[in-house]
Amino acid sequence: MDVNIEKSWKEALQSEFDKPYFARLVSYLHQEKAAGRKIYPPGGKIFRAFELTPLPEVKAVILGQDPYHNPGQAMGLSFSVPEGVTAPPSLKNIFKEIESDLGIRMSGSPDLEPWARQGVLMLNAVLTVRENQPTSHGNIGWQEFTDAVISCISERCDGVVFLLWGNYARSKRGLIDTSRHYVLEAAHPSPLARGAFFGCRHFSKTNAILLQEHKTPINWQL
Repeated sequence: MDVNIEKSWKEALQSEFDKPYFARLVSYLHQEKAAGRKIYPPGGKIFRAFELTPLPEVKAVILGQDPYHNPGQAMGLSFSVPEGVTAPPSLKNIFKEIESDLGIRMSGSPDLEPWARQGVLMLNAVLTVRENQPTSHGNIGWQEFTDAVISCISERCDGVVFLLWGNYARSKRGLIDTSRHYVLEAAHPSPLARGAFFGCRHFSKTNAILLQEHKTPINWQL
């Protein structure tokens, strides 16, 4: 199956694209579109995270669950929304933690593309969603695909920092070779976690690890 995805990822994941589950997934998305359902993010942005962060450039992974389901929000990067869109509550809490952790001021820009361009793979476990129906595509095959993505990074890269926020993200720890990579775990940044995310200091910790690995640290300031 021919999938429009950045070439390093296409080469690494071709065996997934050729599996029956992926053909079923694509067929399901075509059926949704034919039925007139609005799907987010827009088709050209489903694989945006991969386009901005090629496999050889991955230094850190921030794992989300599924895309934002309101109009104009989802852009193919976990936790990110386009410029001009109000930052969702979880993203606001991420910014608060960065300010506290690093002692910097964030501009409030909700577009995390600059992180992606520095090697932070902003990966959702599920890559599409129906409008106004959270987790509506949770069982169509995306998780099998993104589990393969995590395993691919674990096998092909070295010294990657995986940021796992919340129980769902933490459940992916078993896919990561912790003898080669680093796993930082915390509560989810959602307000529903009642502030348990605050104080995790994952941003300074990530940069300390990258320096230890002789890699350029991430400029988290937006």
